[in-house]
Amino acid sequence: MPFESPPEPRPDAPIFIVLNAGSGHSETAIRRSTIESVLAAAGRACHLEMVDDPARLQDIARDMAQKALQSDGILVAAGGDGTINTVAHEAVLAGCIFGVLPQGTFNYFGRTHGIPEDLAEAVYSLLRARVRPVQVGLLNNKIFLVNASVGLYPKLLEEREHDKQQYGRSRVVAFFSAIKMALRPHRHLRITLEQDGKERRLRTTTLFVGNNRLQLEQVGMEGLTEAVEEGQLVAIAPRPMGKLGLLGLLVRGMLGRLKDADVEAFAFKRLTVRTPAVYGRKRLKVAADGEVSQMAMPLEFRVLEGRLALMVQGASRKEARAVSAGAEDE
Repeated sequence: MPFESPPEPRPDAPIFIVLNAGSGHSETAIRRSTIESVLAAAGRACHLEMVDDPARLQDIARDMAQKALQSDGILVAAGGDGTINTVAHEAVLAGCIFGVLPQGTFNYFGRTHGIPEDLAEAVYSLLRARVRPVQVGLLNNKIFLVNASVGLYPKLLEEREHDKQQYGRSRVVAFFSAIKMALRPHRHLRITLEQDGKERRLRTTTLFVGNNRLQLEQVGMEGLTEAVEEGQLVAIAPRPMGKLGLLGLLVRGMLGRLKDADVEAFAFKRLTVRTPAVYGRKRLKVAADGEVSQMAMPLEFRVLEGRLALMVQGASRKEARAVSAGAEDE
């Protein structure tokens, strides 16, 4: 049965915002003030919950999703891709309309859907956005909007988070963290993939599954971006290689030339991942939109088409002013 997106919210629909406080309290106070001032100027009711403790994020998101659902409101995540993932998960479960105010390092999800990275512009755009059904990926019982992975990549994310706490959040820090991780000793992962009833074995450093056109384009996998647009996910698995080979792989990814690397890549709708019984592994470390956790085997990746009712592509303040000025000139 096809998923039916909720109708457009009414013009005065209340907005329920989950704001990740992050590490800088003064910066967070500015963000909160910006959000509330733009919404107040527009005369929109706003209920904002600030999350100081990451362990409470899911509970707060679940509570806000229920409030949004009961009042025909909009649930909004303000933060990076990890925060957006957690709040979006609750929006999908509750079936409420979802909005995004991107505040992370890469902001792949927001950028893909044309949501401004400037906070005030993002809030202004949200007020004029329309609902669009968006596909999500599912890893066992956890959704992902941008990517999910198993193997070396989750370890790289943990290292990157550690370095960000020491040196700050930036793309430069993320890049050097990846280089440092690539030069360390690493084990190859032996897995069995089951797709469309057929099994095959694979030996790789990491299995990366993408659900984001922009990220795939950025690393140079343009040939598979149409698959994401057509309701599929994309798997990328480097073939076995040493430290220098892995370092070269990272450089190619940074330069947008991953398609020239020694990788296996394919599109799919459902993929089951198992490890050989001789390993005795019952759980593996996985990552979903930058959030790392342990997950029971086997792992199942699948796509859920149109399951997220996302508010997208409202006019920015600059665009609205240009239209208004043009109308006055006529």
